Amino acid sequence: MTPSRPEPTRILYPDGTTAPGTREIAVEAPVAIEVDGLGYAVMMMTPADLEAFATGFMLTERLADTPADVIDVDAFEAPAGWIVRIALADRCRDRIRDRIRHRTSDTSCGLCGIASLEQLVRPVASRPPRPAVRPGAIFAALANLRDHQRLNAATGAVHAAAAASDAGAILSLFEDVGRHNALDKLIGHRAGAEPAAFTLVTSRISFEMVDKALVSKTPLLVGISAPTSLAIDHARAHGLTLVALARADTMLALNDPWGLFG
Repeated sequence: MTPSRPEPTRILYPDGTTAPGTREIAVEAPVAIEVDGLGYAVMMMTPADLEAFATGFMLTERLADTPADVIDVDAFEAPAGWIVRIALADRCRDRIRDRIRHRTSDTSCGLCGIASLEQLVRPVASRPPRPAVRPGAIFAALANLRDHQRLNAATGAVHAAAAASDAGAILSLFEDVGRHNALDKLIGHRAGAEPAAFTLVTSRISFEMVDKALVSKTPLLVGISAPTSLAIDHARAHGLTLVALARADTMLALNDPWGLFG
């Protein structure tokens, strides 16, 4: 599998004009990690160099002490994603059994509590509503965003997730070192309220970010960085309007199911 793929886009400009374009998108896929026959985690990642990843992951997870403790790695594509089967040396095998008894997830790049590809498919209750937003509102929110990022102004080390009005005003914003955590904070704060006109995040848009946006029923998800392939697929499958690489001069519409952007 190649680590990227081309995607058609619509380039949005501040003056309201648009133009067709193409963007190379990083491939994201679920990769199930099985250690000595036991499901350990599902990682959302680029499915390349998986043998090297397996060895490094075993070392950083402290399931192996040396590369020699990783006896075998078998990586292959399955209908729902990729599977990496790892065999450890006999002296390390008690570690995986003990870890699974106590572990849900301790990685920011995996899916909490999920140990197999079959568990990845989770229902989406309803399709997002039609956004009532023009590109000008998104540009306005971008221009106002920095004023609300107080923790990042002090540290330069955190992500933000913001709810914005149809005019681009920042209604609420939460920050966290983890992009998923910032979005969860925003969703929790606005739970039970009418969805904002759109959600703006200061990070790349992964499958999980799209999934969280669908749960929150936001009509439009905007990201300052690029989306992954699986994020685009997930947005298309469930009708979420998706805009990415949002900058002061341009942004890209990656999924426009309502034909809002020409």
